[in-house]
Amino acid sequence: MTAQNVTLAYVASQFLSQPGYAKRTLRSYEQTLLNLLQKYGSIPVQELTRQDLEAYLNGLAHLAYTTHRRHQAIVAALFNFAVERGYLVANPIARLKTRKPDRDKGEHNSDEPVLYLTPEQLALLYEATASEYRLGALVRLLHQTGARVSEVLALDWGDVDNACRKFQVVGKGNKQRWCFYGDDAAAALDLYLRYERHADHDALFTAAQPFSGKASRLSYATAYKDFTAAIAPYPQLHQIRLHDLRHTFATERVGLMGIEELRALMGHENIQTTLRYQKVTSARAEVVARQALQTLR
Repeated sequence: MTAQNVTLAYVASQFLSQPGYAKRTLRSYEQTLLNLLQKYGSIPVQELTRQDLEAYLNGLAHLAYTTHRRHQAIVAALFNFAVERGYLVANPIARLKTRKPDRDKGEHNSDEPVLYLTPEQLALLYEATASEYRLGALVRLLHQTGARVSEVLALDWGDVDNACRKFQVVGKGNKQRWCFYGDDAAAALDLYLRYERHADHDALFTAAQPFSGKASRLSYATAYKDFTAAIAPYPQLHQIRLHDLRHTFATERVGLMGIEELRALMGHENIQTTLRYQKVTSARAEVVARQALQTLR
Protein backbone atom coordinates (compact mmCIF):
# COMPACT_ATOMS: atom_id res chain seq x y z
CA MET A 1 0.00 0.00 0.00
CA THR A 2 1.49 3.30 -1.10
CA ALA A 3 1.16 6.56 0.82
CA GLN A 4 -1.14 7.85 -1.92
CA ASN A 5 -3.86 5.23 -1.39
CA VAL A 6 -3.64 4.65 2.38
CA THR A 7 -7.20 4.88 3.66
CA LEU A 8 -8.32 6.63 6.80
CA ALA A 9 -9.45 3.27 8.20
CA TYR A 10 -5.93 1.87 7.78
CA VAL A 11 -4.38 4.88 9.53
CA ALA A 12 -6.93 4.57 12.34
CA SER A 13 -6.16 0.87 12.82
CA GLN A 14 -2.46 1.69 13.22
CA PHE A 15 -3.25 4.63 15.48
CA LEU A 16 -5.37 2.45 17.77
CA SER A 17 -2.78 -0.34 17.76
CA GLN A 18 -0.09 1.79 19.39
CA PRO A 19 1.16 0.37 22.69
CA GLY A 20 0.55 2.14 25.98
CA TYR A 21 -3.16 2.93 25.79
CA ALA A 22 -5.18 2.22 28.92
CA LYS A 23 -8.25 0.08 28.20
CA ARG A 24 -10.60 2.93 29.01
CA THR A 25 -8.69 5.35 26.76
CA LEU A 26 -8.64 2.89 23.88
CA ARG A 27 -12.37 2.25 24.20
CA SER A 28 -13.03 6.01 24.21
CA TYR A 29 -10.90 6.49 21.08
CA GLU A 30 -12.64 3.63 19.27
CA GLN A 31 -16.11 4.93 20.10
CA THR A 32 -15.17 8.48 19.12
CA LEU A 33 -13.69 7.51 15.75
CA LEU A 34 -16.45 5.07 14.79
CA ASN A 35 -18.73 7.64 13.11
CA LEU A 36 -15.80 9.30 11.34
CA LEU A 37 -14.68 5.96 9.91
CA GLN A 38 -18.19 5.03 8.83
CA LYS A 39 -18.28 8.24 6.80
CA TYR A 40 -14.70 8.51 5.53
CA GLY A 41 -12.96 5.24 6.39
CA SER A 42 -12.65 4.00 2.79
CA ILE A 43 -11.29 7.31 1.48
CA PRO A 44 -7.53 7.79 1.02
CA VAL A 45 -6.34 9.97 3.87
CA GLN A 46 -4.61 12.37 1.49
CA GLU A 47 -7.94 13.19 -0.18
CA LEU A 48 -9.60 14.41 3.01
CA THR A 49 -9.65 18.19 3.21
CA ARG A 50 -9.98 20.65 6.03
CA GLN A 51 -13.47 21.48 4.73
CA ASP A 52 -14.49 17.79 4.91
CA LEU A 53 -13.39 17.43 8.51
CA GLU A 54 -14.72 20.80 9.61
CA ALA A 55 -18.12 19.93 8.12
CA TYR A 56 -18.01 16.58 9.94
CA LEU A 57 -17.25 18.24 13.29
CA ASN A 58 -19.92 20.89 12.71
CA GLY A 59 -22.37 18.04 12.22
CA LEU A 60 -21.77 16.99 15.82
CA ALA A 61 -23.35 20.13 17.24
CA HIS A 62 -25.74 17.98 19.29
CA LEU A 63 -22.84 16.84 21.48
CA ALA A 64 -22.17 18.60 24.77
CA TYR A 65 -19.35 21.14 24.65
CA THR A 66 -16.79 19.05 26.56
CA THR A 67 -17.68 15.93 24.54
CA HIS A 68 -17.36 17.84 21.27
CA ARG A 69 -14.00 19.28 22.32
CA ARG A 70 -12.71 15.82 23.26
CA HIS A 71 -14.01 14.44 19.96
CA GLN A 72 -12.14 17.11 17.99
CA ALA A 73 -8.95 16.50 19.99
CA ILE A 74 -9.03 12.77 19.20
CA VAL A 75 -9.62 13.40 15.49
CA ALA A 76 -6.73 15.90 15.50
CA ALA A 77 -4.51 13.32 17.23
CA LEU A 78 -5.36 10.78 14.52
CA PHE A 79 -4.24 13.16 11.78
CA ASN A 80 -1.11 14.14 13.70
CA PHE A 81 -0.31 10.43 13.75
CA ALA A 82 -0.81 10.29 9.97
CA VAL A 83 1.73 13.12 9.60
CA GLU A 84 4.22 11.35 11.88
CA ARG A 85 3.94 8.18 9.79
CA GLY A 86 4.49 10.09 6.56
CA TYR A 87 1.00 9.60 5.14
CA LEU A 88 0.35 13.35 5.20
CA VAL A 89 2.54 16.42 4.90
CA ALA A 90 0.38 18.44 7.33
CA ASN A 91 -2.61 17.95 9.60
CA PRO A 92 -5.64 19.34 7.72
CA ILE A 93 -7.32 20.49 10.95
CA ALA A 94 -4.26 21.96 12.62
CA ARG A 95 -5.20 25.06 14.65
CA LEU A 96 -8.90 24.54 13.96
CA LYS A 97 -10.79 26.42 16.68
CA THR A 98 -13.07 24.44 18.98
CA ARG A 99 -16.68 25.52 19.11
CA LYS A 100 -17.67 27.91 21.85
CA PRO A 101 -19.70 26.67 24.84
CA ASP A 102 -23.40 27.51 24.82
CA ARG A 103 -23.82 29.45 28.06
CA ASP A 104 -27.61 29.29 27.87
CA LYS A 105 -27.36 25.49 28.14
CA GLY A 106 -24.96 25.69 31.04
CA GLU A 107 -21.94 24.65 28.99
CA HIS A 108 -18.58 25.97 30.09
CA ASN A 109 -14.88 25.83 29.43
CA SER A 110 -13.16 24.41 32.51
CA ASP A 111 -10.65 27.27 32.27
CA GLU A 112 -13.38 29.90 32.52
CA PRO A 113 -14.19 31.49 35.88
CA VAL A 114 -17.09 29.92 37.76
CA LEU A 115 -20.06 32.29 38.01
CA TYR A 116 -22.08 32.12 41.21
CA LEU A 117 -24.64 34.30 42.96
CA THR A 118 -23.76 36.36 46.00
CA PRO A 119 -26.13 36.25 49.01
CA GLU A 120 -27.47 39.63 47.94
CA GLN A 121 -28.16 38.39 44.41
CA LEU A 122 -29.84 35.26 45.77
CA ALA A 123 -32.14 37.36 47.95
CA LEU A 124 -33.06 39.47 44.92
CA LEU A 125 -33.68 36.39 42.79
CA TYR A 126 -35.96 34.86 45.42
CA GLU A 127 -37.81 38.18 45.58
CA ALA A 128 -38.09 38.38 41.79
CA THR A 129 -39.63 34.90 41.56
CA ALA A 130 -41.82 34.98 44.69
CA SER A 131 -45.07 35.56 42.78
CA GLU A 132 -44.18 33.17 39.94
CA TYR A 133 -45.07 29.82 41.47
CA ARG A 134 -43.60 27.59 38.78
CA LEU A 135 -40.42 29.60 38.30
CA GLY A 136 -40.06 30.14 42.04
CA ALA A 137 -40.20 26.41 42.70
CA LEU A 138 -37.75 25.71 39.87
CA VAL A 139 -35.26 28.33 41.08
CA ARG A 140 -35.33 27.06 44.66
CA LEU A 141 -34.91 23.44 43.63
CA LEU A 142 -31.97 24.28 41.37
CA HIS A 143 -30.26 26.34 44.07
CA GLN A 144 -30.84 23.93 46.95
CA THR A 145 -30.09 20.66 45.13
CA GLY A 146 -27.35 21.65 42.69
CA ALA A 147 -29.09 19.63 39.99
CA ARG A 148 -28.68 20.51 36.34
CA VAL A 149 -31.57 22.35 34.70
CA SER A 150 -32.07 19.48 32.26
CA GLU A 151 -32.21 16.97 35.13
CA VAL A 152 -34.94 18.86 36.98
CA LEU A 153 -36.99 19.48 33.84
CA ALA A 154 -36.84 15.74 33.09
CA LEU A 155 -38.43 14.85 36.45
CA ASP A 156 -41.91 13.40 36.73
CA TRP A 157 -44.04 14.20 39.77
CA GLY A 158 -43.73 10.55 40.82
CA ASP A 159 -39.94 10.97 41.07
CA VAL A 160 -40.25 13.50 43.91
CA ASP A 161 -40.59 12.65 47.61
CA ASN A 162 -41.70 16.05 48.87
CA ALA A 163 -42.32 14.73 52.39
CA CYS A 164 -38.66 13.69 52.68
CA ARG A 165 -37.45 16.66 50.60
CA LYS A 166 -35.60 14.63 47.97
CA PHE A 167 -35.72 13.30 44.42
CA GLN A 168 -33.55 11.12 42.21
CA VAL A 169 -32.17 12.25 38.86
CA VAL A 170 -30.42 10.48 36.01
CA GLY A 171 -27.26 12.45 35.23
CA LYS A 172 -24.46 12.17 32.71
CA GLY A 173 -23.45 8.62 31.89
CA ASN A 174 -26.96 7.48 32.94
CA LYS A 175 -25.83 7.57 36.57
CA GLN A 176 -28.51 8.03 39.22
CA ARG A 177 -28.07 10.20 42.29
CA TRP A 178 -30.22 11.67 45.05
CA CYS A 179 -30.80 15.40 45.39
CA PHE A 180 -31.98 17.01 48.63
CA TYR A 181 -33.74 20.29 49.36
CA GLY A 182 -35.06 22.29 52.31
CA ASP A 183 -38.38 23.39 53.75
CA ASP A 184 -38.65 26.65 51.81
CA ALA A 185 -38.16 24.86 48.49
CA ALA A 186 -40.77 22.31 49.58
CA ALA A 187 -43.18 25.14 50.42
CA ALA A 188 -42.55 26.76 47.01
CA LEU A 189 -43.14 23.39 45.35
CA ASP A 190 -46.41 22.96 47.26
CA LEU A 191 -47.65 26.35 46.01
CA TYR A 192 -46.77 25.46 42.44
CA LEU A 193 -48.42 22.05 42.71
CA ARG A 194 -51.57 23.56 44.17
CA TYR A 195 -52.05 26.46 41.77
CA GLU A 196 -50.15 25.98 38.50
CA ARG A 197 -49.13 22.40 37.74
CA HIS A 198 -51.24 20.49 35.22
CA ALA A 199 -52.43 17.42 37.10
CA ASP A 200 -53.19 15.53 33.88
CA HIS A 201 -49.49 15.32 32.91
CA ASP A 202 -46.76 13.18 34.47
CA ALA A 203 -44.06 15.86 34.33
CA LEU A 204 -43.17 17.70 37.52
CA PHE A 205 -42.89 21.01 35.67
CA THR A 206 -45.60 21.49 33.08
CA ALA A 207 -46.67 24.17 30.62
CA ALA A 208 -49.67 24.80 28.39
CA GLN A 209 -49.16 24.65 24.64
CA PRO A 210 -49.69 28.17 23.19
CA PHE A 211 -52.46 27.28 20.72
CA SER A 212 -54.10 24.09 21.93
CA GLY A 213 -53.68 24.74 25.64
CA LYS A 214 -52.72 21.09 26.03
CA ALA A 215 -50.40 20.29 28.92
CA SER A 216 -46.80 19.38 28.12
CA ARG A 217 -43.46 19.14 29.87
CA LEU A 218 -41.88 22.52 30.55
CA SER A 219 -39.13 23.11 27.99
CA TYR A 220 -35.79 24.74 28.65
CA ALA A 221 -36.68 27.52 26.20
CA THR A 222 -39.84 28.41 28.14
CA ALA A 223 -38.06 28.22 31.50
CA TYR A 224 -35.30 30.46 30.16
CA LYS A 225 -37.85 32.95 28.79
CA ASP A 226 -39.67 33.09 32.14
CA PHE A 227 -36.40 33.50 34.03
CA THR A 228 -35.20 36.32 31.77
CA ALA A 229 -38.50 38.17 32.15
CA ALA A 230 -38.49 37.80 35.95
CA ILE A 231 -34.99 39.21 36.42
CA ALA A 232 -35.36 42.03 33.86
CA PRO A 233 -36.28 44.68 36.50
CA TYR A 234 -33.15 43.83 38.52
CA PRO A 235 -29.90 45.12 36.95
CA GLN A 236 -27.85 43.17 39.52
CA LEU A 237 -29.18 39.91 38.03
CA HIS A 238 -28.80 40.62 34.32
CA GLN A 239 -25.68 38.45 33.90
CA ILE A 240 -27.12 35.52 35.86
CA ARG A 241 -28.12 32.23 34.22
CA LEU A 242 -30.22 29.39 35.61
CA HIS A 243 -27.11 27.18 35.49
CA ASP A 244 -25.30 29.56 37.85
CA LEU A 245 -27.55 28.29 40.65
CA ARG A 246 -25.71 24.98 40.35
CA HIS A 247 -22.39 26.81 40.68
CA THR A 248 -23.78 28.65 43.69
CA PHE A 249 -24.81 25.38 45.35
CA ALA A 250 -21.29 23.99 44.94
CA THR A 251 -19.52 27.16 46.03
CA GLU A 252 -21.61 27.34 49.19
CA ARG A 253 -20.80 23.74 50.14
CA VAL A 254 -17.19 23.25 49.09
CA GLY A 255 -15.85 24.16 52.53
CA LEU A 256 -18.52 22.23 54.43
CA MET A 257 -17.89 18.71 53.12
CA GLY A 258 -15.23 16.57 51.49
CA ILE A 259 -14.58 17.03 47.79
CA GLU A 260 -15.71 13.45 47.04
CA GLU A 261 -19.03 14.04 48.82
CA LEU A 262 -19.55 17.22 46.81
CA ARG A 263 -18.64 15.39 43.63
CA ALA A 264 -21.30 12.78 44.41
CA LEU A 265 -23.95 15.44 45.03
CA MET A 266 -23.05 17.25 41.81
CA GLY A 267 -22.88 14.11 39.69
CA HIS A 268 -19.48 15.01 38.24
CA GLU A 269 -17.73 12.27 36.27
CA ASN A 270 -14.35 13.99 36.60
CA ILE A 271 -13.06 15.13 40.00
CA GLN A 272 -11.25 18.02 38.27
CA THR A 273 -14.64 19.58 37.54
CA THR A 274 -15.45 19.58 41.26
CA LEU A 275 -12.03 20.93 42.19
CA ARG A 276 -12.84 24.15 40.30
CA TYR A 277 -14.99 25.18 43.25
CA GLN A 278 -12.06 24.98 45.65
CA LYS A 279 -10.29 27.54 43.47
CA VAL A 280 -13.37 29.77 43.63
CA THR A 281 -13.48 29.56 47.42
CA SER A 282 -9.77 30.36 47.70
CA ALA A 283 -10.15 33.37 45.41
CA ARG A 284 -13.21 34.56 47.33
CA ALA A 285 -11.34 34.16 50.63
CA GLU A 286 -8.56 36.40 49.31
CA VAL A 287 -11.07 39.10 48.33
CA VAL A 288 -12.70 38.99 51.78
CA ALA A 289 -9.31 39.07 53.51
CA ARG A 290 -8.21 42.13 51.55
CA GLN A 291 -11.51 43.88 52.25
CA ALA A 292 -11.01 43.19 55.95
CA LEU A 293 -7.52 44.67 55.82
CA GLN A 294 -8.92 47.84 54.27
CA THR A 295 -11.59 48.05 56.98
CA LEU A 296 -9.12 47.50 59.82
CA ARG A 297 -6.69 50.20 58.72
